[in-house]
Amino acid sequence: MAAFALAVAGLAITLSRLGAIDPANAIVVFGAALILACLAALLSGTAAVVIWRTGRRGAGLAAVGLLLALALLVWPARLAIEAIALPPINDVSTDLDNPPAYMRSARALEARSARSPPEASAQTRQQQRLAYPRVQPVLVEMEPAQAYQLALRLAKARGWRIVDATPPSVRDGIGHIDATDRSLFFGFVDDIAIRITPLVNETRIDLRSVSRVGQHDFGANARRIEGFAADALAVAGRP
Repeated sequence: MAAFALAVAGLAITLSRLGAIDPANAIVVFGAALILACLAALLSGTAAVVIWRTGRRGAGLAAVGLLLALALLVWPARLAIEAIALPPINDVSTDLDNPPAYMRSARALEARSARSPPEASAQTRQQQRLAYPRVQPVLVEMEPAQAYQLALRLAKARGWRIVDATPPSVRDGIGHIDATDRSLFFGFVDDIAIRITPLVNETRIDLRSVSRVGQHDFGANARRIEGFAADALAVAGRP
């Protein structure tokens, strides 16, 4: 049963990454695999008690079943812990007052299936402020054009798919980049907006990352932004 649960989970993940099933169905199939894994762990525990009391053979098989079941349950258990510790939000931005807007070009709208992430509520922004205080704008001592190229290079290096981009304009010096990233296992798509804004002696880079699937991102969007910021500051030579 544990081996079958692993097979079902692998099927759900594979079909999801290939786009063969929608996210809701992928989660349902994966949930069924978790139920099977829980049953397998229960059966393994029951077998262990019977073997201990009667001296029957089969301890090795019961142990293997338990290990396979636990191997499948470890990652969901970790997500459950993060769900308790982190706020149920799926929209994170370095600018809480004026988050970067997503582009409305034909390419950007096509990549998002003609939808744009809704504006986050005041409650969501307050939850982010308390949970992720390290999510801050990235300030680099570069010209806007240089910061724009840096953001493009770092986004590509992190495996993000560039959807559309406009370099800093002559009029206001503001540049925009739209990108997408995929979750590790299921390949669920998250939308990323990057805004480059010139200041007096430096350039400010703001990011916004929104998950398309689910109301809880388990901290993924904040980690994505913090990772980008760390890379940018390392390249720019700032602590």
